[in-house]
Amino acid sequence: MNENKLVLKSINDLLGSKFYIPSYQRGYRWKNQQVEDLLKDLWEFKTNPPKQDDGKEKPFYCLQPVVIKPTENDNWEVIDGQQRLTTILIILNYFNQTEFKTPKQVFDIKFETRTDSKEFLDNINDEALASKNIDYFHINNAYKVISNWFDEKEKTNSAAKNEFYPVLVNDTKIIWYEVNDGSDTIDIFTRINMGKIPLTNAELIKALFLKNTNFKKVSPDKIRLKQLQIASEWDKIEYTLQENSFWYFISNNSRNFATRIEYIFDLMKGKKKEDEEYFTFYKFYEDFEKSKDTNENPDIDAIWLKIKKYFLTFEEWYKDRELYHLIGFLLTVNTDIIYLLEKSENKTKTEFKAFLIEEIKTKVQFQIEELDFYKSKAKARIKTILLLFNIQTIVLNENSNIRFPFDSYKTENWDIEHIRSQTDRKITGNARKDWSKDILEYFTGNKYVENKKVDLDVLEDEEKKLCTSLLKTITSDKIIDDDFDKLYSTIIEKFKEDKEPEKINSISNLALLDASTNRSYGNAVFPVKRKIIIENDMQGTFVPICTKNVFLKSYSKKLGEIMYWKNEDANDYLKAIKQTLSIYLPTQKVKDGKQ
Repeated sequence: MNENKLVLKSINDLLGSKFYIPSYQRGYRWKNQQVEDLLKDLWEFKTNPPKQDDGKEKPFYCLQPVVIKPTENDNWEVIDGQQRLTTILIILNYFNQTEFKTPKQVFDIKFETRTDSKEFLDNINDEALASKNIDYFHINNAYKVISNWFDEKEKTNSAAKNEFYPVLVNDTKIIWYEVNDGSDTIDIFTRINMGKIPLTNAELIKALFLKNTNFKKVSPDKIRLKQLQIASEWDKIEYTLQENSFWYFISNNSRNFATRIEYIFDLMKGKKKEDEEYFTFYKFYEDFEKSKDTNENPDIDAIWLKIKKYFLTFEEWYKDRELYHLIGFLLTVNTDIIYLLEKSENKTKTEFKAFLIEEIKTKVQFQIEELDFYKSKAKARIKTILLLFNIQTIVLNENSNIRFPFDSYKTENWDIEHIRSQTDRKITGNARKDWSKDILEYFTGNKYVENKKVDLDVLEDEEKKLCTSLLKTITSDKIIDDDFDKLYSTIIEKFKEDKEPEKINSISNLALLDASTNRSYGNAVFPVKRKIIIENDMQGTFVPICTKNVFLKSYSKKLGEIMYWKNEDANDYLKAIKQTLSIYLPTQKVKDGKQ
């Protein structure tokens, strides 16, 4: 059985080739935007080409993969990528019809469902042919888009076409994936288009690793053994990376990798956000091609060992409880993981942990009492402090097996929320009904259900009177503003939140919460918030340990009234933050300005 082939080919390499589009594929359907995007990308590459490093191949623009299979008479059946190929051919034909007295060589495309497709592609301007079917209509439309695009370009650059053509033909390459293993083409097409064989950087790199030609001087049995070893280790790495607790420990990447090992490849090759999609594959491809120039086998073992070293280092960090938390924090606040990898080299574990502590100090160099929720940059700093407070609280409890859930933190959009509500913020609209339902549930112990009688007889007179007013608010078609304002004032006075403390927006009145809980209690009074937090914790919803401690009043030296959040509670909470983070924070000023 022949081996599948994976190479890079320039458009120039394709000239003279004959491609065949089978009937199981839909016809040409690229819209204006897709055609223009391709032209813009090529022009941008021409205008701002990547820097050419010494001794390196000239940079090129690379298109996405084209999956093809050889057929009789040196023709190629296109399994995937026909939209891109057809668009390239339309551009080439545009140049032949507008620029060259003697047409230059192109490649041919024939559609099984359109027997005269070659003739039409050679005469795209034929409006009569273009109106014959929907495929020709879209091809003709793409031609018009290309023509209009160059007309606009030539208004500011008369040499636009002359500059563009060599970039297209000589500096544009496709990833050529040639299927030679006897697989059924319809089955391959179906699997690709259902996402079962995603042609990601990772899958293409895997194909590079497993090529038989990498092992020229090795027996077939040993080749097969080495391929099985790499494939097996690859699967084990991917399996671990698919565990969200591991993945979100090492990655802040918002990109949804179909194959997560690709993240490691991106790190190895230094891929940046602005780099093109298949940047990482090109870099690995270059590594393998270098060995061909020296007539040597690629050092598969060395390349694969480097990949494993990245993974095994991450795994070691993950398994060590202290490293997990220190590194997890740094990565969450956007420290470069490659920077940490480099700093970990040639250091003992003790030395590396000491380095990490010093690195964390650089992230929290501010006076935490001066941070105000509504001041510029302060909110992000408060969030950093509260995150570190939760993490360090776990780290300091050496007998606990609890680990901070970076996966929850990064996927549930955690934010900071006031412990005691900002009662000066007016509640309006339907939010007043929601607020009233929360208070009613607090007094009665039951959720409000529409049209279900609420038993108020068990309540004391004061609470019964309040609940009657709350029910009136909930069931009214129109809420009278003055009535609600009086009810609101009465309730916040009952819960001793009528006098807002000076430091309501300071860190001593703020806690870390997941977005769903944050939304659920909005402007609720402290005891309602406390009830929601406790219920969430009982139901298995993760509540940050320090947030739970706050609402259980674990930091308060005097418990006193458990249902109120007083200035003394806030001060004790602030002291706990300072004490827990004392190893990281700079010397903190006290109220009178002394150290």
